[in-house]
Amino acid sequence: MEICYLIAFPDIDDGIVPAKETFKGLKDAPYFQPVDIDLVTLGEETVVIEGYAVSAARQRYDGRVQMIECRFDLKDPFASSVLQVRAKIQSALQSRYVSETYRQNGLFEDYTILLLQTAKPTPEKWIEKNAAALAKFIRSQRETLDKAEIAEILMSRTQYSAAELTLVDWEGAVIIAPNADFESDIALLKIGNYQLLRYRMLDQSIETMLDKINETFFQNKRRPRATRGIIRQIAEHRIEVMLDFERAEQNMLLIGDWYTAKLYEVIHEELYLKAWKETLKNKLDNLEKIVETIKDNFSTSWEGLMERAELVGWVLLLVGYLYLFFVDDLASLAK
Repeated sequence: MEICYLIAFPDIDDGIVPAKETFKGLKDAPYFQPVDIDLVTLGEETVVIEGYAVSAARQRYDGRVQMIECRFDLKDPFASSVLQVRAKIQSALQSRYVSETYRQNGLFEDYTILLLQTAKPTPEKWIEKNAAALAKFIRSQRETLDKAEIAEILMSRTQYSAAELTLVDWEGAVIIAPNADFESDIALLKIGNYQLLRYRMLDQSIETMLDKINETFFQNKRRPRATRGIIRQIAEHRIEVMLDFERAEQNMLLIGDWYTAKLYEVIHEELYLKAWKETLKNKLDNLEKIVETIKDNFSTSWEGLMERAELVGWVLLLVGYLYLFFVDDLASLAK
């Protein structure tokens, strides 16, 4: 059996604009390709880990995320000893490709896919026969899962034909396809994981902005009051985040043949992309209210300052007139 291990992590391009590509291998030539995802191939290599040859193909999505597709063979992926080997291989791949910063803060995605060319007597019956082992494989657990958990893990399935089946869970998947016709489903799973990571990156960006606002305006009362420069920086960052969010949302528009649409709907649900989308929308709305409140307070403070400056000006003018009056009066008395 073959393992396909996906790793996705933030990776900004170097400013060089290489030739862009399109996703290939989607079943039945869908009417539309994935919208607005710029795909660039970075290279391929084969590394040996724990005695296993692992092929790694690297791609960059939208100049923001690097996606690595790693492939290696395991004779019995359900055996406990092999599960340990798989864990070591995947950990080594993370260490090789993902920076320590992202490994420590968890800002990366990894996803394991089991690839099978045959499943007898039928894919459905094969899954039912190996249900417990499959559930442990997908969740990378040694403990025995109860029937309810197993049923939940193996619930989301789509079929392109009687001999083909794809099972999707939020931690892993199983693809059964004769003649190794895996590429279409892997491409959709990669897009789903990319989308999830982009939402997480946007969430981190919003949290960073909220921390900056809190530190600038609320934590240290001795700090100077808001300036136009600080407010402008916050507003510009908010606009940038909103544009990123709109672009990320556009990437969800995958409309193709019936199977592609159905499978991506399952991926969308299992990776909780709708929940992430709603959470980010709420955070952006709250952030907009906070920024508007700061701008209103700054405007009010500025108007108050100008009113006080105007009052001081009138007082100084009055003092000047009084001074001139007394000087003139004294001059008259002297005569």
